Amino acid sequence: MSDKPDFAEIETFDKTKLKKTETREKNPLPTKETIEQEKQNKNTP
Repeated sequence: MSDKPDFAEIETFDKTKLKKTETREKNPLPTKETIEQEKQNKNTP
């Protein structure tokens, strides 16, 4: 077994067969306003 990977398939890969996808953030970070709102909600009984 060789230490180096076999790049033969990568070099011959046809990028035109790939589908175009739109990247969307699944779990966006909360905004500063959201954090402040949650802090206020925790402080009220």
